[in-house]
Amino acid sequence: MADGPDRIGPDMGPKRTFGGKARGLVRAFTTKDGLIGSYDYVFLFKPNIPFLKKTRRAAPFFGIHDKMPVLLALLLGFQHALSMLAGIITPPILISGQGGANLVGAEQQYLVSTSLIVCGILSSIQITRFHIYKTPYYIGTGLISVVGTSFAIIPVATGALTQMYSNGRCPTAADGTKLPCPDGYGAILGTSTVCALLEIGLSFMPPRILQKFFPPLVTGPTVTLIGVHLIESGFMGWAGGSGLCASRPTSGPFMLCPSNTAPHALPWGSAEFIGLGFSVLVAIIICEKFGSPIMKSTSVIWGLLIGCIIAAACGYFDRSGIDASPAVSFIWVHTFKLSIYGPIVLPMLAVYIVLLMEAIGDITATCDVSRLEVDGALFDSRIQGGVLADGFNGLVAGLCTITPMSTFAQNNGVIALTRCANRKAGYACCFFLLVMGIFSKFAAALVAIPSAVLGGMTTFLFCAVAVSGIRIISTVTFTRRNRFILTTSMALGFGATLVPNWFSFVFTYKGDNHAKRGFFDAIVLVMETGFAIAAFVAIFLNLTLSEEIEFEEPELEDTRGENKDGETVQAESELKDVGKGDYDENTATQLPD
Repeated sequence: MADGPDRIGPDMGPKRTFGGKARGLVRAFTTKDGLIGSYDYVFLFKPNIPFLKKTRRAAPFFGIHDKMPVLLALLLGFQHALSMLAGIITPPILISGQGGANLVGAEQQYLVSTSLIVCGILSSIQITRFHIYKTPYYIGTGLISVVGTSFAIIPVATGALTQMYSNGRCPTAADGTKLPCPDGYGAILGTSTVCALLEIGLSFMPPRILQKFFPPLVTGPTVTLIGVHLIESGFMGWAGGSGLCASRPTSGPFMLCPSNTAPHALPWGSAEFIGLGFSVLVAIIICEKFGSPIMKSTSVIWGLLIGCIIAAACGYFDRSGIDASPAVSFIWVHTFKLSIYGPIVLPMLAVYIVLLMEAIGDITATCDVSRLEVDGALFDSRIQGGVLADGFNGLVAGLCTITPMSTFAQNNGVIALTRCANRKAGYACCFFLLVMGIFSKFAAALVAIPSAVLGGMTTFLFCAVAVSGIRIISTVTFTRRNRFILTTSMALGFGATLVPNWFSFVFTYKGDNHAKRGFFDAIVLVMETGFAIAAFVAIFLNLTLSEEIEFEEPELEDTRGENKDGETVQAESELKDVGKGDYDENTATQLPD
């Protein structure tokens, strides 16, 4: 029997009927073996206490088709959901907040809720794996390949919104205060929806072709620069916020952060804000050092929780948004007018290229930790289905008012830690994400988190993105050609990231030709988006620069011979020279006396 879409090796078991599946479902919920099983639940919750003897017994491994207890599936699914939570809520909060579209509180809460709901629905597509009728193609991986809101869109979206405020597309008050710009957010959604077609089209190419055009030499510096750019926004929040208060004005409603009327408002960079951020980071470190397996995989959430408890005890929380929020929410409660913003088309295409290569890497890692093959026809099929689902999810997310999705890598750590690759845990994860999103009071509480607490968490997360890029770069062979490509691309990328307005004054056109202005704005936005320019330069150089033959050490001539007994001896003239003169370690040659 041929391999099925979700199985390594032949399926020798009989095909289950509907009645058999129904009986199995009843047994799962009515028997002790089906509900609880014999799993060692203490393993998940036992902390790493110093000076105590540590057990070395490994937990059993659950493959993607193995039977597992319902309670364990729910527990591990909840662990997956918690490990994703921080990554899912961060992009909508930052893009809709003061550093982005400045949306009203109700719209920010809606976006956080919808992000959780959409991630739950679209993750189920990746996990289920659908066959496209009468084709050899699939949608989805058939693994625990969960998706979340991509970090890569944050620098593009915030840069585009800043440009929209400067060119008048987004409204600004007479005193310079940025007003809510839902149309600007809609332009980002519309552009990302159209650009998702690039990843969908590329998904039908063989993985080896994609690797040729987008190797680690291209994706490594790109991902690194995304993380470096995001760390800036995380640190701004850590110090109090990224809005108007960050400039420490001496008058007006934003002398204090987040505003003069906020509870326990302080000047930007105050010691109290710095301490709140550090409380999150210290809690994450403690969880990593002493926490149980389930705490280690959710250490970021525990750090956020500890920071929120301290902030609430010190009076930093504003309950008004939580009290005013509705009890439940769902997709399209708020809508945004979709449009295309030309200047971000090229940066958005670069985002989807990054998402494509991230998907390939994450799916490969998921196959590895799930104990499945990482080469061959079935693996290539999983890559094709995963990349197609990634692009399709980006398109659907835009229509559901959410920015592009990406395949999350942190859940591979949960799989490796818990030794569970079973898709039941993935479906349980989707269920918990849906519940979190539908009950909008939960989202309102997340939006109310003080910027300093959120900044401490996001700085850690964003640095993890940069470290992922460095890990990708570490897989590159450092030949002269590759070093040159990395140096050139990262020189422009780091420069544009560290000095973001370096290209703002190149074009001085102020006329009424909107097409011309839009063309210039597009060039400026690409040149000022560090990871985008690095990606395009790396792709160009990788395709045009040929490989060079590296210098090889010449082989030394063998001057040894054999004596009459067949033994190998060194030439007499060389033996006489041994020990004469001084030895230069730098040149490895014998110097004359």
